[in-house]
Amino acid sequence: MTALETGRGRNQHARGTNRKRNRAIVTGAVVVALLVAMGLSTTVVGADSDLGAGPEAFSAEAWGAENFPTIQQGIAERAVPADELAAAVLADPAAAGEEYGVDAGAGPEISTTFTGTVGAGQAGIYPVTIEGVSSDILIRVQTGPAINGTDLRDATGTVEFGQFTNQIDYQDAASALNEQLKSTVLGSIDTTTLEGKTVEVTGAFQLINPAGWLVTPSDLVVQ
Repeated sequence: MTALETGRGRNQHARGTNRKRNRAIVTGAVVVALLVAMGLSTTVVGADSDLGAGPEAFSAEAWGAENFPTIQQGIAERAVPADELAAAVLADPAAAGEEYGVDAGAGPEISTTFTGTVGAGQAGIYPVTIEGVSSDILIRVQTGPAINGTDLRDATGTVEFGQFTNQIDYQDAASALNEQLKSTVLGSIDTTTLEGKTVEVTGAFQLINPAGWLVTPSDLVVQ
């Protein structure tokens, strides 16, 4: 091998070594930059920190306690006297539902108010005879111990599914309002001895059967 060839070989080897060294330096710099970026974007969360805890779970009990007074007032403001409402329903149920009700799927939710005499009940559900209301309509009031349905939630049209995270929370909201009714309105009333008494009722029902109303009270007073 000549001296020229030997020199060329040494130069090529040196260039190869330099390229490897440069690549290593560049790779190292990239790694360092990534580590720095990761460090800057990382938040240290202490054991007692609220960060990263996720959304707070829905408390139906708290929601019901907060919203029941507003729902109660809203039903009272919308309530149609039962005698007036009964005449409208017998004349044209669809028109009455459109005029007085709130759309609630299977039938409109209608708020009403009346004073009447309580008849013999069963399982906490009592018929009420109301002056001026045709005997063609049976009006009943549910007083517990189990309060069923979504009348209170749906009666005012102000509580909507989109206000809740899911269907379970939406249903729990209805149950929470029913529980508030039991504790704040019916809790002081002996609902097992209502037969023969006069009651003043404000509440709501879903108009499905024009001849049969099952009213969930938002307020009930025994006279």
